[in-house]
Amino acid sequence: MIRQDDVAKVLQSELNGFDAIMLDVDNGPEGLTQKANSWLYSAAGLNACAKALRPKGVLAVWSASADRQFSDKLKKAGFKAEEVQVFAHGNKGTRHTIWIAEKLKG
Repeated sequence: MIRQDDVAKVLQSELNGFDAIMLDVDNGPEGLTQKANSWLYSAAGLNACAKALRPKGVLAVWSASADRQFSDKLKKAGFKAEEVQVFAHGNKGTRHTIWIAEKLKG
């Protein structure tokens, strides 16, 4: 099922409701385009993601660039995360970062 709604409301209301959550909300793990987006990348937002995921669920987060502190935040929120560098267009162009984070606890 795919839902289109305010992601903050959905994450806070769905406990163990998702196998995967994919976020492409802002330019990176902070609210650059809209300050309200910062919550998603905060400890509270990442904890809400963890609670919304089923055991072994996966959180994927897109970013225009790498961010070491965000990798640490994911770990603190109970995720095993891999930071993957990908090209914007096939195998050329600007590189972007996608965190693929597996929920470790039930």
